[in-house]
Amino acid sequence: MKPLFSALFLLLSFSAFAQEKDSIPRKQIYISRILEAPKIDGLLDDAAWKNAATATNFVERLPNNGRPIPDSLATSVKVAYDNLGIYFAAQMLDPEPSEIRKELTERDGIGNDDFFFILLNGYNDHQQSMQFIVTAAGVQYDAKMTNGNEDSSWNAIWYSGVDINDRGWTAEIFIPYSELRFPEKAVQEWGLQMEREFKRSGTRYSWSPVDNAKGSFSIYDGEIHGIEHIQTPVRLSVQPYVSTYLNNYDGETTTSINGGMDLKYGINDAFTLDMILIPDFGQTKFDESVLNLSAFEVQYDEQRPFFTEGTELFTKGDLFYSRRVGGAPFGDIQLSEEEEVLDFPSSVDLINALKVSGRTDGGLGIGFFNAITEKTYVSVKNTETGTTRRQLIEPFTNYNILVLDQRYGDNSSVSLVNTNTTREGNFRDANATGLYIDHTNKTNTFNYFGGIEGSWVMEEGTKAGMEAQAGVSKISGKNRMDLNANLRTKDYDINDLGYSSATNFVRYQGLYQRRLLQPKGFLNNMYLNWVSVHERRLEPDLHSKWILNFNCSFTTREFFNFGGGFETTPIGTNDIYEPRVDGRYFSIPPYYDVWVWFNTDFRKKLVLEAVADWYKYDERGRGDLIFDFAPRYRFSDKFNLRLSTNLRLSDKEEGFVDFLDDDILFGQRDRNTIVNSLGANYIFNNKMGLNLAFRHYYSEVFYTEFYTLQNDGDLSFYGPKNDEYNTTYNSWNLDLRFSWWFAPGSQMTLLYRNATDSYLERSHINIGNNFKNLFDQPQVNSLSLRISYYLDYNRVKSWFKSPAKPNVPQDVIGYRESKMRF
Repeated sequence: MKPLFSALFLLLSFSAFAQEKDSIPRKQIYISRILEAPKIDGLLDDAAWKNAATATNFVERLPNNGRPIPDSLATSVKVAYDNLGIYFAAQMLDPEPSEIRKELTERDGIGNDDFFFILLNGYNDHQQSMQFIVTAAGVQYDAKMTNGNEDSSWNAIWYSGVDINDRGWTAEIFIPYSELRFPEKAVQEWGLQMEREFKRSGTRYSWSPVDNAKGSFSIYDGEIHGIEHIQTPVRLSVQPYVSTYLNNYDGETTTSINGGMDLKYGINDAFTLDMILIPDFGQTKFDESVLNLSAFEVQYDEQRPFFTEGTELFTKGDLFYSRRVGGAPFGDIQLSEEEEVLDFPSSVDLINALKVSGRTDGGLGIGFFNAITEKTYVSVKNTETGTTRRQLIEPFTNYNILVLDQRYGDNSSVSLVNTNTTREGNFRDANATGLYIDHTNKTNTFNYFGGIEGSWVMEEGTKAGMEAQAGVSKISGKNRMDLNANLRTKDYDINDLGYSSATNFVRYQGLYQRRLLQPKGFLNNMYLNWVSVHERRLEPDLHSKWILNFNCSFTTREFFNFGGGFETTPIGTNDIYEPRVDGRYFSIPPYYDVWVWFNTDFRKKLVLEAVADWYKYDERGRGDLIFDFAPRYRFSDKFNLRLSTNLRLSDKEEGFVDFLDDDILFGQRDRNTIVNSLGANYIFNNKMGLNLAFRHYYSEVFYTEFYTLQNDGDLSFYGPKNDEYNTTYNSWNLDLRFSWWFAPGSQMTLLYRNATDSYLERSHINIGNNFKNLFDQPQVNSLSLRISYYLDYNRVKSWFKSPAKPNVPQDVIGYRESKMRF
């Protein structure tokens, strides 16, 4: 290990000085201040646009990289600014305006749409941009893009209008400075990229040319010049909410009314405070629960908006798993022999949370996160006396994260991350710290990365562990490669505020990729990947697995996508986690896995997606067969329907079952799982929509034989099948949601939710009885209404002011007037 890590870090250090900088041409546009703001309605007839600077000569980025845009699709964008924000007016020609794609979606959704795309980078550092998209249907989409990675959870307050005319379509956009981040200086120089999607031919055109052969998309920004002496407004907004719930569970009906507020404050032009006061997450999406037989917990996606929006700094190093905050209690329950738990809470109440994040003009990003959760108790009953008592399972808990992220060069950074969990009293505390470097050389042909982390858990002593990783990647040209290594010690544990599963391993991985950079023959693109992964247990040393993988994907000129692959573990696997005991392992025979997949053209009304995947083990009768089938149909630009079926049939699977007195019990089992999902949208207009989401999950496990695990990883026969451990699990969720964005940043949501699940200790139940058992369980029926209203300090302040005097700057007057017309 030492020679490998030393070599990688030497390469990293050398690359910082050994490369000459590529001369990447950057388009520039010089814009002027306007005195009267245009009306944001998509009609480009305002006086403000007459003498505005114009960006032209767009170039195709996909699929024919570098080809000039045809005259029939000529695109021009006028750009201007005032004291309150920046304005864009895009004219996009189309020879067949009646064929412009304009499917309606909910906000932050893009369907079968033409769209116009803006990237603004206030620090002009090629690394993080704010993304604003408006579709030809008038739907807004915004995100943060960091080194080519998109975070669509970020939501901004901006204004747009579109119009389809006999020449094509137009888009008009106003982005307030309050939604941007830039240094505090007299003369601004921002990064700018603009793109147009022409959906009928599947082509995309960018203003500043992009070379798809190397580097990330963000390094090809152009530049905006001419923004000078802007006086940014106070960046303060609050979003109060009120919500009410009518819940029925197991025949008991309850009602509740809640209120709270989110607050955002711009500490300066670079840093923002986000705070949530009296949180309410009752309308978050349901988790896709599963029957988990593995050695690790299921990692569910975060659904709560506060924890998904603006967290790109806090995800550095993957030390933060936000579901820990307000998630399941962490403590243990102390029970006597005659006691049982009456109820175990699935979550902990969040008192409040805040985050401060931003970046200085020198490229230093600073992030601070803090959250406090409430005390949580369980009810315990004495079965002999009938008395009950409460036991503290989770005390007051404070969660902290501090991130320092220094950017340098066009696409590089060094980051320090610390997470801390402190629990009141004699409960478990934890700390984790990571240092990371991500360096791309000056020619944007190689990327070098490395990191080291330490974890400390304080609970009846201190448990300390570490992780280290390093790698180098060739990121340019048709032929690309990646070599990396990763090591975790046995006591590495970040699960108080992060998520870690496998530990006690060292892993080596290599990748070779062959790409098609320009359309050729009947193909638009092609990816061929060869991967090798070798993993060993650290202490004591033991071969774990060696995986060989080939996978490929292709897109034809007609946008039919298909691919497949092959994977094998030629010498089998020693699984060190399945026994659930340190030092033990379970030997799994070699397997090979073959899969194919396809999806049809997403521009069509009917789209079909399918996957077939087959695992075959070097053991008689053992294998996995997986099918996925997902059709979708677009009835109109307002209504679409999506179905999905996933079927998995596992024969003679072997795994952990239970602990015996002196042995570990394993079982051979057949497992059948089927997941059916239905989704539908009816979108009334670009601010109002109806959404249906349904999911039914079914999994049954039938044990055929039982074994004990031997010290050499093999199994010894213990007994024939019995019904003791057979299982059938069902989960049913249905959400019907009406959403209305009745004002910028303000939303009303009416949600009906129906949910139930059942866990039975038997299997081979026929369909009729299975659903009877499911619906015999207590159901949640919930109807909720939530209304939130966005209030901007500058807007509220203007309500109490007298009419503007003649000496008030005209751009402010124009903005006020135009606000009434948005």
